[in-house]
Amino acid sequence: QQGRILISEPLLADTYFKRSVVLITEHSENGSVGFVLNKPIELMINEVLGDFPQFGAQVYVGGPVAKDTIHFLHTLGDKIPGSVQVLDNIYWGGDFDELKRVIDKGKVKPTQVRFFLGYSGWRPLQLEEEIAENAWLVTEVEASKIMSADKDIWEKSLREIGKKFKVWANYPENPSMN
Repeated sequence: QQGRILISEPLLADTYFKRSVVLITEHSENGSVGFVLNKPIELMINEVLGDFPQFGAQVYVGGPVAKDTIHFLHTLGDKIPGSVQVLDNIYWGGDFDELKRVIDKGKVKPTQVRFFLGYSGWRPLQLEEEIAENAWLVTEVEASKIMSADKDIWEKSLREIGKKFKVWANYPENPSMN
């Protein structure tokens, strides 16, 4: 399931995962790791990290685990040693000091890197249980959509999947107010 996305069902009430899309970056017998793609915060990376070069990249909430840590996805491949390929041209992590160095030299555009505070993590079999309980819809994603994902990716993804899930996209956030 590495490289697939999870789309939350419309009534999932969890603060972090309500109407969210999560890219799975690791899935093994030890559990799963991913990042919420559509929860931006109003800060740029150099506002979060004082020693970071001036860089116009927004920070996103990656999930509820280790919320005081910075993680990143990028399209730089082996330019960043230690990166893990997740999809064609989408990589996770790597040497953070090297990333800062190539950014400082002006060799990276903000559209090539996405930063996250925290991550989404599941213990072994937890994600499978949540999928079986229909908390998540699992689907493939085009790599080109990862770096450009905006807060509307939840609705857009549901509409692209098909008629059955278009209904989810139009479901009111609070059905009792309908």
